[in-house]
Amino acid sequence: MGEGDDEPGRAHGLPELIAERRAKAQRLREAGVEIAPYSFPDAEPIEGVRAAYEHLQVGEETDDPHRVAGRIAARRGAGKAAFLDLVDRSGKIQLHARVDVLGADTLEQLLSLDLGDLLGVDGAPLRSRHGELTLRVDGFQILGKALRPPPDKHAGLTDVETRHRRRELDLIASEDTRKLFVDRARIVSAVRAYLDGEGFLEVETPVLQPLYGGALARPFTTKHNALDRTLYLRVATELYLKRLIVGGLERVYELGKDFRNEGLSTKHNPEFTMVEWYEAYADYSDEATRLEELVRAAASAIGYSGELDFSGPWRRVGFEEAIADATGIDLSAIRGDDAALAGAIEQRSLGIRTAEAGWGEMADGLLSKFVEPKLIQPTFVLDYSIELSPFARAHRSQPGLAERWEAFAGGMEIANAFSELADPDEQRARFEAQTRLAGMGGEQEVQPYDEPFVQALEQGMPPTGGVGLGIDRLVMLLTGRSSIREVVLFPAMRD
Repeated sequence: MGEGDDEPGRAHGLPELIAERRAKAQRLREAGVEIAPYSFPDAEPIEGVRAAYEHLQVGEETDDPHRVAGRIAARRGAGKAAFLDLVDRSGKIQLHARVDVLGADTLEQLLSLDLGDLLGVDGAPLRSRHGELTLRVDGFQILGKALRPPPDKHAGLTDVETRHRRRELDLIASEDTRKLFVDRARIVSAVRAYLDGEGFLEVETPVLQPLYGGALARPFTTKHNALDRTLYLRVATELYLKRLIVGGLERVYELGKDFRNEGLSTKHNPEFTMVEWYEAYADYSDEATRLEELVRAAASAIGYSGELDFSGPWRRVGFEEAIADATGIDLSAIRGDDAALAGAIEQRSLGIRTAEAGWGEMADGLLSKFVEPKLIQPTFVLDYSIELSPFARAHRSQPGLAERWEAFAGGMEIANAFSELADPDEQRARFEAQTRLAGMGGEQEVQPYDEPFVQALEQGMPPTGGVGLGIDRLVMLLTGRSSIREVVLFPAMRD
């Protein structure tokens, strides 16, 4: 780490350490030191200072003034000179504090600070005799007192539950975690920049909805007291966005939170981030090309260099073909026949639930269990059965299928798209079929009947392609994480 290591040990328990830090804070206040100032203007990102002085040779010093701020991460040495590590979001820099520059009392005050304290520094860059880029401390200001010690510098936070529940500690302890969430922000910015550059209009639709829809999912329910009515946290933005297409906003997107009252897993969090976009005069083939371009832009934004190949057209395979190859079941021969599909599954002992399950639920289960985990390189699974696609147009040349694809990479689904159903009479019939399915009981999720949406379609909707892309899963792919909890700052946790 540079010039030796002299970090204090932790012989005391946590209550004693907190008491010691409180006592230090009180002594500083009594000495007239402001330990919680209102601001520290004009501080530069540490990485910017480092980048500007990479050319310095060993032993070379400057008198160029710079101002940085961050958290004390390490301290080494004592007496007439000491080294400290200061960390901000962008990186870390070594500080060189000398008695001939600061004076004995000021240096003593600096060295009395604790790891985790926040510090503002004025100084000049130099290259130390050990070759490390360093900032000579010409002056400093305490910016905040840490009353609790930071996570251990070497061990960090090893407990996964603590990392997720106390993300602030994870960010303090781990440069990798800080980089992850900087990369997430860059990915989101790249998604927006791509869509904005293609002429899409970012819009906002209701999060609290009188009727949930746009996905086969269980909603969160709440009560609006003033209106005395039940409302739902949205499960998708689809139906509102398509109403905007009807209204003449021909390219729209929304990037925000959706909520589904379902189980937790490495791929599912009940609160998650989606981007949905809809484009008039396009179909699902156009949107496949657009997704390829958008993901390439997001990967480029963080310098992705992993094993997934986003460079060219993605592989395409039919839904029924993929299931037949993986399980030997020919869905086209038994399409819509619940009993026949259940029998084929049971005959092969495939472990898919068949009791009280509809044809679509069973077919989707086969895809999820036997196809999805094997789709590592980016792949479009195309042309789903109509039973699984209540908002997609019927396939133009293959009866019984819908113009729908799902995109997979890294063994998981990341996006879903349709040539959107624009026929109001067909949409009404699909809603009615979903209502009948709900009346049959069982645990399968169905789409509620949405008459205002049907009436919107009766105004006339142009040919439209639409896509829903999971931002959390895209971040997982591009940052090499295997769990959604890693890429959500504060994931849902059990008590």
